Amino acid sequence: MFRFANSELFWLFWLIAIALGLYILAGILKRIALRKFGNPELMNQLMPDTSFVKPFIKFSLLLLTLALVILAAARPQLGTRLEEIKREGVEIILALDVSNSMLAEDIRPNRLEQAKMSIQRMTDRLVNDKIGLIVFARKAFVQVPLTTDYTVTKMLTATVSTESVPVQGTAIGSAIDLAVNSFSSTEENSKILIIISDGENHEDNPVEAARLASLRGIVIHTIGIGDPRGSPIPIKGRGGQQNFLTDQDGNVVMTRLDETTLRQIASVTGGIYVRATGSEFGLNNILNEISGMEKSEFESLVYTGYEDKFQYFTGLALFFIFLTVFITDRKSLFFEKLNFF
Repeated sequence: MFRFANSELFWLFWLIAIALGLYILAGILKRIALRKFGNPELMNQLMPDTSFVKPFIKFSLLLLTLALVILAAARPQLGTRLEEIKREGVEIILALDVSNSMLAEDIRPNRLEQAKMSIQRMTDRLVNDKIGLIVFARKAFVQVPLTTDYTVTKMLTATVSTESVPVQGTAIGSAIDLAVNSFSSTEENSKILIIISDGENHEDNPVEAARLASLRGIVIHTIGIGDPRGSPIPIKGRGGQQNFLTDQDGNVVMTRLDETTLRQIASVTGGIYVRATGSEFGLNNILNEISGMEKSEFESLVYTGYEDKFQYFTGLALFFIFLTVFITDRKSLFFEKLNFF
């Protein structure tokens, strides 16, 4: 398992972009200055031994050296042992609606993007709990199996889109059924399912699915996202312009938050319903509920015994610095004598 212990130092890569910008600017100013002194072709004849390629090669090597130094400072590490450790926590599966209605912009930037950002913020608050992610539209799919690897969870959450599922529609019941089968078989573990959706269900009976889940000891919390008054669904036209989804009669389709269904799903399992807003999405309220639940002990495989590998990056950086010492601004006589044509 490879990681960077000081990954927060990656912002230093902006220095490379700044240095490259300054180098380009200096080159432009140099050309302007040379033109003031005379004809550029004449100036080249007066400086026949000056190479205009070598300074660029030297600068490129210095940029590469800087990048390697930043990577070395970020402390690249390699996990050498996979160990089984015991944790105390709960199992949490998030079921995220990725139907086209989640593109509505009644919550900025849209329902789906706001939900993804809130899931990532929630993940930052977890310590020992297992977390998984299911995406659903007409069918449900496991995006992240139950894990304690929060970094992977956040990364895969960021990739979710309405194209994560092959067929559009909304079937909350299928997401509940898949979540039931995705929890561990241990009965002692506390199991929580959090459904994030606008509640518009067109395919199945989610309340009945929730009732069956409650018999397995699963508590379902629901978060309603959207405006009950309705909002249009933006789509891209053929020319790239933004249009709105219309029905067969050409009327703009309005997607509305169905709070009734989401309340019923939560109620039959002893969970709570929260309506998401722009300032408070609702996951914090649910996390407060979860914190009061009984924690269960479970085993988890994690990489330990990390070893620093910064020396490889440092060695390469020193090698490239050593090369730049031998690169001058003068043309190489050896290459000048070669005539390939």
